[in-house]
Amino acid sequence: MKVAIVQPYIFPYLGYFQLINAVDAFVLYDDVHFIKKGWIHRNRILNDGKELMFSIPLKKASQNKLINEIELAIDQKWRKSFLLSIEHSYKKAPFFNIVYQLIEKVLNSEVEKISDLATLSISLTIDYMEIDTKLLLSSSEFEKTRGRERANRLIEITKSLGAKTYVNPQNGKELYSKLEFAKHGVELFFIEPKLESYKQGKKPFVSGLSIIDVMMYNSRPFIKEQLKNYQLI
Repeated sequence: MKVAIVQPYIFPYLGYFQLINAVDAFVLYDDVHFIKKGWIHRNRILNDGKELMFSIPLKKASQNKLINEIELAIDQKWRKSFLLSIEHSYKKAPFFNIVYQLIEKVLNSEVEKISDLATLSISLTIDYMEIDTKLLLSSSEFEKTRGRERANRLIEITKSLGAKTYVNPQNGKELYSKLEFAKHGVELFFIEPKLESYKQGKKPFVSGLSIIDVMMYNSRPFIKEQLKNYQLI
């Protein structure tokens, strides 16, 4: 059994879903500190052939707060503006209608925290992609592990799920030691995503955008094949 533990991001990029697809249980790390310039509430879409950053409005966002403590500041004006931006950017994309409905469902939800909105964007997307990985919340499932040193908490959560393999995003290579995890009976791997190009209208390809872009331009079978396009190292 394989486990991954990562903060919830709003409509994250394809590599995030490759990680979800690579494991049996995926823990959304929602009770760690919020990162203002991270990807929790921000991402990039394509607009007229150029990348455009979007940001979910928040109330008093602070890195002194946990992710699941940060409240949304979405109002009807912002919601309408964002959906119009999505429509303008992707109305000619082949899968616009079905993906637009998914985005609309997320934004019209009555959740109050960015952690819940991001989690919903992830859960609806994995349903769309037919990924059967189990999603768990660290705040509700593993509250007793809070306060542990960073690597120790990941190890404890992994072992509590009966798993012996933990998979981390590749940017954790400088943070975590395979030897340290092995001392506790857990094998540590890092995922190395491989992102293939695809047709984005008539403009040159832009890589690493939100999963919104991938879903707008690609069929479900193509995306499901791309979910397997990674290496564990």
